[in-house]
Amino acid sequence: MLHTRIKICGITRPEDAVHAAARGADALGLVFYARSPRAVSLEQAAEIAASVPPLVQLVALFVDETPEQVARTLARVPVHTLQFHGDESAAYCEQFSRPYLKAVRVREGMDLAAACAPYTSAAGILLDSWQAGVPGGTGRVFDWRQVGGGFNRPLVLAGGLNAGNVGEGMALLRPAAVDVSGGVESEPGRKDPGEVARFIAAVRAADEQLGSEI
Repeated sequence: MLHTRIKICGITRPEDAVHAAARGADALGLVFYARSPRAVSLEQAAEIAASVPPLVQLVALFVDETPEQVARTLARVPVHTLQFHGDESAAYCEQFSRPYLKAVRVREGMDLAAACAPYTSAAGILLDSWQAGVPGGTGRVFDWRQVGGGFNRPLVLAGGLNAGNVGEGMALLRPAAVDVSGGVESEPGRKDPGEVARFIAAVRAADEQLGSEI
């Protein structure tokens, strides 16, 4: 059966991590970007990590962070995958010897394949919505029709997803994973249990539908 991976990003509380994992999330995202309303400290991240059950991955999100701070985070928090949302080069992303996702913000007229081409070592390319001065978490949906072929890594779909539209995005792009944050919140950094459950159910329903078409 088709199984699109689900990441719930912007976790700030242990109880949100526990609920998302119990509902079937494959990965939980921790934001280490001070300007984000979903940012967590190392102490908060360690507390959240201690609540996560086995085999649920923790993903650490950074934006043009110093290598030293990334290393300090990895020494404190049991992170499986790194997610880079700034202008990080492939060489920068590779230096930590961890699987990584490279976020690419989609804007009209850009050559997506060319923007993604340097990151051949990435575990996946995360497509998010472009907004001036905002590296991610915009809550906006980009034009999915801009995404063509030519990608050398699996796609992770992000940007304005919610229970109402994720199935449409999956049907069009067939991503390896989907990533949601604001679309399952009652306020920034506070996940709504009902919305999390609805989102995960919508992904699984889309998996079932798409799997039947293969």
